[in-house]
Amino acid sequence: MDFLDLITEVIDLRSFSNLWYWIVLAILWSTLSHWTIGVPYHLVTRTRRGDTQAEKDMLVLARMNADRMILFAETSGTLATGFSTFLLTGLAVIGWGYGIEFCQAIFLLLCPSIIVVGIGTWTSARLKADNYLHVPKILRQHRTMVQMLGVVFIFVTAFWGMYQNVSVGPLG
Repeated sequence: MDFLDLITEVIDLRSFSNLWYWIVLAILWSTLSHWTIGVPYHLVTRTRRGDTQAEKDMLVLARMNADRMILFAETSGTLATGFSTFLLTGLAVIGWGYGIEFCQAIFLLLCPSIIVVGIGTWTSARLKADNYLHVPKILRQHRTMVQMLGVVFIFVTAFWGMYQNVSVGPLG
């Protein structure tokens, strides 16, 4: 067994049959739904319970992160959108056009993440337009949208992964 065979045995690029891929998927969605535009959701929950220090921290973090996201969107938004579209299109073509499972798996991780960044930018604009008056309500709505998106994309990823494992994998 040479070095290349050892590496390909240890690092299996068949992502959908790899436990690590599903762990990364779970951590990704847990993180995306917990951090609402950079504000940990437990601050929103503590604010709803009447914790004044948590409310102050939440407002500072929400204002800081919303302003940062809006500034990034205004200065580099077009370039970032173009690059992310190029990256996703390349992954989709290589993944589904050429049948490379690793690119399919990366696409199914990155595509919803980029959508969540877009929703975060939209939420930041809503917060700024609202003059940061209803921050807990807007952050709860943002988290609900991210969680609904997560349910859809986890279902799509699981469905596609099962299809790949059954049709292309050792059972197919």
